[in-house]
Amino acid sequence: MTDLDSQARDILRKNDQGGYTLPTYGLYPYQWNWDSVFAAWGFSTFDKPRAWQELDTLFASQWDSGMVPHIIFHKPSPGYFPGPDVWDTGQTPPTSGITQPPVAAILARRIWANDPEGGRERIVALYPKIKKWHRWWHEFRCTHGPAAIVHPWESGRDNCPDWDVGMANVDGSQVGPYTRRDTGHVNPEMRPTKEDYDRYIAMVEFGRSTGWDDVKIVNDGPFLMADPGITFILLRAHEDLAEIGRELGRDVSEVEGWARALRAALPTIWNDELGAYDARDLRTGKFAGVLGSGAFLAYLADAGNDKLDAQLMRAWDAVKYGIPSADPEASIFNPRKYWRGPTWPVVNALLAIGLKDAGRDDLAERLRRETGDLIKQHGFFEYFDPLDATPCGGDNFTWTAAIWLTWVSPDAPDGGH
Repeated sequence: MTDLDSQARDILRKNDQGGYTLPTYGLYPYQWNWDSVFAAWGFSTFDKPRAWQELDTLFASQWDSGMVPHIIFHKPSPGYFPGPDVWDTGQTPPTSGITQPPVAAILARRIWANDPEGGRERIVALYPKIKKWHRWWHEFRCTHGPAAIVHPWESGRDNCPDWDVGMANVDGSQVGPYTRRDTGHVNPEMRPTKEDYDRYIAMVEFGRSTGWDDVKIVNDGPFLMADPGITFILLRAHEDLAEIGRELGRDVSEVEGWARALRAALPTIWNDELGAYDARDLRTGKFAGVLGSGAFLAYLADAGNDKLDAQLMRAWDAVKYGIPSADPEASIFNPRKYWRGPTWPVVNALLAIGLKDAGRDDLAERLRRETGDLIKQHGFFEYFDPLDATPCGGDNFTWTAAIWLTWVSPDAPDGGH
């Protein structure tokens, strides 16, 4: 075990709140959905029961509709905005009213593979809950074909340029005064602007005004965009969920049907002018017209092609540390601005799974090596400048520690040597 292995384990233990894990202290004081699943993956390398507990705690807050919220407010954290009073979802414990990328099936399958006997009972209990979440996605968010989001925060890639075309239609001028906590923990220049945040809160206020009615939010809400990143994550998750079901002896025909329908919708988010998959405003039909890391998650779902290969290599070769979250040759690129250019180790880990599955071992290894160089130079930060490796965002970050343990470390089960 290396020193960085020990540091990564210590970060997970430090951020452990007894059943759930914080992304990092201060900046993110609650349980976040996809952060938590990555935490479980990380724990699975040295504490398998704790890994399953993380997933159990997350799904304990699943809504009756099947939705798994993006934040669970287990304990009060005064000053955090927007807190449970702003969301006002009526859940116990309080939660937000939106979701996040559905990586649970993808990583639960990998956790079970590392714990086949001890984990069987746990995956048997989780399987119907994950399936219920996938059904929610199919019934409420795939009504236009690809997976749609009703708030940029649902994408997990909150502030990326993909959403600018949809955000432009959101009126944030009526939002009252508030105090943000994020800009007190990290450089405000790296975070979303006040104008962006006003629009984010306007979307929350709309959802709250409907009583968090899924149909009304999709039909009448101020923001609805097809998200390539979530589309590819959900497609891969459907396929992994079906594989889990087969191994458990379940009828997986419904899950297979969801996967077929979603794969059939992929042409609707292919922007031939861009030469890549692209986010699309479902209110207007307009493409975002920007290349983002969400497009490259196509490889996770075995949906790559020659044109996308060319775009991947162009964007990757333009920086020192892949994969940039926005096109480094575009005017909107900002190497240190939240999701508008930086490299995110957590996205790299997902992309590497797809590259390796596709037999692109050389690219998967290059990505692992570059991600490792970032962490070796600066530690376990949330994200990094892809040009010069400047660490950005939160430090001692759970998911960066988790992907080190599972993928980057020389001793990692999913990529190391």
